[in-house]
Amino acid sequence: MKSPAYLLLAVVLATSSCQLPAPVTNAPVIDNVAVNFQDPDKFTDVSDSFGGGYSQSYLDLISEHLKKTASSRLAVGQKLSVTFTDIDLAGDIPPGRVDSVRFIQSIYIPRMQLSFELKDANGAIVRQGERRLIDLDFQSKMTSFMDRNQPLNYDKEMLAEWVKREFPLKG
Repeated sequence: MKSPAYLLLAVVLATSSCQLPAPVTNAPVIDNVAVNFQDPDKFTDVSDSFGGGYSQSYLDLISEHLKKTASSRLAVGQKLSVTFTDIDLAGDIPPGRVDSVRFIQSIYIPRMQLSFELKDANGAIVRQGERRLIDLDFQSKMTSFMDRNQPLNYDKEMLAEWVKREFPLKG
């Protein structure tokens, strides 16, 4: 029988190469995209628990994703401002659950309502409008295994698709 010291040494050696990466402290500042949430407490569903209020962490994920996705699609000097007026996340958290697990089923489709304004370097409005995003086919899209396991994957994918359609790359 092996002694506990050998087992401890084996565990330390096995896990020593499984360290988490150091947190990124110098993340790029994206200042050409502004994201706002108008009355998020009235949104249909941005909750991370049944019957709970809106989740600030979910709003932060959506904001960060939109900024990263849209920033590179804007011309030099352009500024985009997006205001969400309603969000209904993909899936639902059933009543009575204590683990707050969001169940993804085809009847709980992602939806977002937003308004946007794109300005050029001189501050003139290039484009503006209101959009209602709905992805009825959200579960059939091909996504990588890693993406599928990310929080709000379907919602972020729908938003990225809108950005690609609304702001095509010039080239």
